[in-house]
Amino acid sequence: MTLEIILSIFYDDTDIDVERLQPPGDETDRYRQKDYGGWGEVFRYLQSIEFQEAIGFADYFIVQIDTDVSQEYNIPHQEEGRNLTPEEIFDKVKEKLISQMDDSFYNMHKGKMLFAICIHSIECWFLPIYYTDNRKSKLINCLETLNRQLKGQEGFTIDPKNKNSRYYERISKRFKNKKILLKLSSQNPSFKIFINSLPVH
Repeated sequence: MTLEIILSIFYDDTDIDVERLQPPGDETDRYRQKDYGGWGEVFRYLQSIEFQEAIGFADYFIVQIDTDVSQEYNIPHQEEGRNLTPEEIFDKVKEKLISQMDDSFYNMHKGKMLFAICIHSIECWFLPIYYTDNRKSKLINCLETLNRQLKGQEGFTIDPKNKNSRYYERISKRFKNKKILLKLSSQNPSFKIFINSLPVH
């Protein structure tokens, strides 16, 4: 899992305990389950009692979502004829996620909530590993762009309809150095926001 690897490196703690909660897996798993609801399942979970009970036992809780289809939950990529900046989309999606939670619950636990909002997909976070030109900061068609390099350098490509989490774990190991992680994450807007939101950095 990408976020688990990043956290264990970032905090220099190989024994960090990361528990995946509902919805099952992360965004890389959503195509592997026929009935998986993507963003809708994330929203439903944030409204649930199960979520409120689970977060009580956690030091931190990461909400991860891609924004490729954020228009479906009323967060456009454009307003008044201009493209919204990654920071603007991030803020709007974060506000939308928070709105799914009970107000008093969120206010009590907001200090332990971290938001990994990938603009527009988590595959964009990997592009700085494989590209040094402008493609390292792409926000659209990131999987297609990533696959061009994976085929030659890694010997595999990621099927958009059957994403294999082992491939993501393998790619994520390129972040196994904090200095490299900080350098690469700074080249992607939403990745940088996530890293800078971590309590210790």
